[in-house]
Amino acid sequence: MKIARFSTGDEPRYGIVELSGASPTDPASFQAASPGSTPPATGTDIATAIPEPPVPGPAGQPQGHILVLKGDPLFTPPQATGEVVDLAEARLLSPVIPRSKVVGFAGTYVDPAGGDRREGAPDEPVVFLKPNTAVIGPDAPIVLPRWSTEVHYEAELAVVIKSLAKDITPERVDDVVLGYTVANDVSARDRQRAEPQWVRGKAFDTSCPLGPWLEIPEPGGAVAFNPDDAVVRAYLDGHLVQEASTREMTRPVAELVAYASTIFTLLPGDVILTGTPVGAGELRPGQRIEVGVEGIGAFSNPVVRR
Repeated sequence: MKIARFSTGDEPRYGIVELSGASPTDPASFQAASPGSTPPATGTDIATAIPEPPVPGPAGQPQGHILVLKGDPLFTPPQATGEVVDLAEARLLSPVIPRSKVVGFAGTYVDPAGGDRREGAPDEPVVFLKPNTAVIGPDAPIVLPRWSTEVHYEAELAVVIKSLAKDITPERVDDVVLGYTVANDVSARDRQRAEPQWVRGKAFDTSCPLGPWLEIPEPGGAVAFNPDDAVVRAYLDGHLVQEASTREMTRPVAELVAYASTIFTLLPGDVILTGTPVGAGELRPGQRIEVGVEGIGAFSNPVVRR
């Protein structure tokens, strides 16, 4: 199930995304996850009604419509309004605004030359934080900071938490995950190299684009998103610059989430960035960077300097 946060000129709303080719579906037959719950199977399986999003690439916004919901699916079981909005008329926003934090991981992909999944990986994952002021949505500009001359894109799979979690095991991670989305961990690489703390290099405004929507797993669905077998891609001005599968990560996604919960209490709405594969590179004003994950979707942002 794909749930978007969007606007048509008024305050943000939420809705179930149906891409072109899907038959109209009654929104009342669906329920999204509420805190502490798992999205239930429904009489009509939305996973079979919604085709897979196009392979992430420079193709523009997908066509389809949004079945508008009442409330925020992160905190309340959504109710259908009966309203349907054309996807082309909606401005997609970040799928979630973290109420607390964005937790990032670095060095989570193996060397593309191959080798054992854990070979060369640090004994413990490298962790950093971004504030919620870093989060922007699709098409919002990435603003290069004046104090950096080397800012990089980093396409990543992101995890959204739905309920409080502390010291959980990897086996329990599914119980606290609302869904998955796509992230661009924009990083001031020169500041990372020059400063022992990564705060300036990772936490500046507009450094965490999220989109295009949230993919919520459905138990028993015909098409199940597997976070440990998903292809991550980035396109810079239409040219493929990153491509790797999460199979190449040094640790499963559930292990990263569990590890984060040993450091921080994870709260509803927290976002976890799972790391980027090889190919991250420099952004310059006037460029457009697109990031995507197969099975979820893709989105892009222009790059500016002010």
